[in-house]
Amino acid sequence: MNSGILGVKFAEAQAEVEALPRNSSKFTTGSQEVISQSIELDTLAAVTRRMSESTAKASTFQAFIIGIAGGTASGKTTVCQMLMQALGDQRVALISLDEFYRDLTPQECANIGDVNFDEPASFDVGELVKCLENLRDGKYAHVPVYDFVTSSRSAHQVRTVAPCDVVILEGILVLHLKETLELCNMKIFVDTDDDVRLARRIKRDTVERGRDVEGVIRQYTRFVKPSFERYILPSKNNADIIIPWRENNDVAVDLITQNIRSKLGMHDLRRIYTNLHVMPATMQTRGMHTKIRSRATPRQEFVFYADRLIRLVVEQALGYLPFSEAEVTTPVGECYHGLTFSRKICGVSIIRSGEAMENALRTCCIGVKIGKILIDRVTTDRSLHLLYEKLPFDIGDRHVLLMDPILASGQSCAAAIKVLTELRSVCEDKIILITLIAAPEGIQRVCKKFPGVKVITTEIDDGVDGNGTVLPGIGNFGDRYFGTGSAADEPVRLLSGNLSAFSEKGSSTSNDAQNSLPKGSSEPG
Repeated sequence: MNSGILGVKFAEAQAEVEALPRNSSKFTTGSQEVISQSIELDTLAAVTRRMSESTAKASTFQAFIIGIAGGTASGKTTVCQMLMQALGDQRVALISLDEFYRDLTPQECANIGDVNFDEPASFDVGELVKCLENLRDGKYAHVPVYDFVTSSRSAHQVRTVAPCDVVILEGILVLHLKETLELCNMKIFVDTDDDVRLARRIKRDTVERGRDVEGVIRQYTRFVKPSFERYILPSKNNADIIIPWRENNDVAVDLITQNIRSKLGMHDLRRIYTNLHVMPATMQTRGMHTKIRSRATPRQEFVFYADRLIRLVVEQALGYLPFSEAEVTTPVGECYHGLTFSRKICGVSIIRSGEAMENALRTCCIGVKIGKILIDRVTTDRSLHLLYEKLPFDIGDRHVLLMDPILASGQSCAAAIKVLTELRSVCEDKIILITLIAAPEGIQRVCKKFPGVKVITTEIDDGVDGNGTVLPGIGNFGDRYFGTGSAADEPVRLLSGNLSAFSEKGSSTSNDAQNSLPKGSSEPG
């Protein structure tokens, strides 16, 4: 693995994990037998966070830097946008060389038409290198904000770029500057005809940068074309990949994306737990996560975007159910060979946040039966108690979609799975846990304890704090979704009757618990 490959080397991280206190137990991943270590959750979380923390001094974290060059208006920005969309499940940052133009002197501002913006001296290369080195090492970077109308940087504003997996640097001289060449792990040149570039340049500079057509053409003839022939065209020889670009070259972008993925590799918990499945991310899903994670998002919007994301992850989970071949006749009398869904399925929501996922399941599966489980933690000894369960009588014969939006420590989900497997005789491999956000601690607890249970999530967060809150997280999902306030934080009072403790050591329930359904909850179908 070279210095450009993302993340802490898996072998090093595994060695660190193996050095921790543990009890060994074996499980099978594909055809290879792996030793799964039972590690204290807080220690595992610390290791996981260290693997992802960008500021660790001794870390071998290396973001993958892609340099994209080409003549002015050659399509570099379009290529960057297509790559960012194709790499939607990675954290990608876009840095433009144009953001590092140096400030012009008053004399240069007065004679803007005589300024050559296409030569190396026009850029603050030192500041650019500092920014790239910070991002490469997994640190935050501050990018200047350049105003092309005034030809100066903003004195009071910078763009903060968070640590990321992939950094895309685009600019006309990216492959010419020695400093940037040394930092790039992949170098791409976008090759476009001169007449196409000139037409695009005129349109861009007049519309976006407030220039007049005559000035643009004069500048192009005087500075842009000579600089292209002197600096940019020769830098084509430094490229690893040359993309012919007149219209969108989807094939080239796909090949580049596959190459990047092969270099990045899988660096998360999916390498340890094969029953963990993360829904492929897109710009849409990242945008929805941004909405529901923002503290400024009002409840109406939170519910709207949460429902959209829940629908997607439910659809993803349904793809892991068994299908059987089917043959149907179309309205025109032709035969179609397809698939039919498994009929014996049901949903089980973990009260109360899990109830927010019920409508999405009902929308996808008409007439699906839905059960409920309520697990409570007693504050005195922090043991888990089964307060309520209402499940289909034949659930042991069904495939179960267990729903809880947030997988934090995983204790409640593990307890619910034990209810299904021990009290209702549901096979592990018939259970699919659906969640929007999962923390490493919860993944470790559920995936290791129940290797037959599939865990489907949209994103894996950094970890859980001392209060059991997922970080960076989403806050209290139930409060934000159902519009409840501080009252929702009050502990649930145990009902009178003989309720037996339901801990990870054992489980039992009482008939009295059947009457403990919270007001407003609906009976399953």
